Amino acid sequence: MRERLFRSFSPLFGLLFVVLWSTGFVGARMGLPHADPLTFLLLRYVIVLVFMLLLALVFKAPWPASPRDWLHIGVAGMLVHGIYLGGVFISISRGLPAGVASLVVSVQPLLTAVFAARLLGSQVGVRQWLGLLLGLAGVALVLWGKLGAEFGWTALIPALVALLAITAGTLYQKRYCASFDWRTGAVAQFLPVALFTALGALLFEDFRVEWTGELIFALGWLVLVLSIGAISLLNWLIRNQTAVNVASLFYLVPPSTALFAWWLFGETFSVLALFGMLIAVWGVYLARR
Repeated sequence: MRERLFRSFSPLFGLLFVVLWSTGFVGARMGLPHADPLTFLLLRYVIVLVFMLLLALVFKAPWPASPRDWLHIGVAGMLVHGIYLGGVFISISRGLPAGVASLVVSVQPLLTAVFAARLLGSQVGVRQWLGLLLGLAGVALVLWGKLGAEFGWTALIPALVALLAITAGTLYQKRYCASFDWRTGAVAQFLPVALFTALGALLFEDFRVEWTGELIFALGWLVLVLSIGAISLLNWLIRNQTAVNVASLFYLVPPSTALFAWWLFGETFSVLALFGMLIAVWGVYLARR
């Protein structure tokens, strides 16, 4: 009964996920001037781990049944959180505009569609391919003005790695561990991610943190809204929808990010960008049918 009710609100959950996920780029822009990227992420992961562990213990949530389940959930977490977020945050900290970073990772739906048929046996129809291509075109129009910013390969390569990681992570989780408790599953995912990120920060950073109001707000937002709210929604969507349908939602993230950037930071966008948003929305509609 409860599961049927959730499925009836699935389109709204998808839209909510897009809105929440897009604020991650805004949170990164707000917090990264005050902390090293991996150190910032490590703080985020530790807080999430403590919160979700307490939640799992209080509600006696079921833990993964076998070491194999722990392994699969941990690998998915490393790809979706550790490598993806690490790549995005490093790119932004090295000067890649947040809009360009979101554009790079928004190519994920096309990569997911290419590999989903081979790895998951998913059928990708002509309408879905058309929607995916339209979504990509719309995203490019939204961020066309931002692509003139100058940045080097050292800023772009981590974002490309993040793109591959989020694509592989979505497919891996859909195939090997689509269903798990969101509380204990978060612990199983974020524990190896935190250890991996701590090692990276130890090797390449100085654990620089400036405890400003912006950093504290960005950290709290990324923990509560992104790592708990958006990730829980993503896990539910992966469990209940096809990999291509879930991936198509990421086309709406760059336009949504552009809207937040306009609202919070005064960044403007052109009529061409508005037209691109409409194309992206139409493309997602076709792909998700």
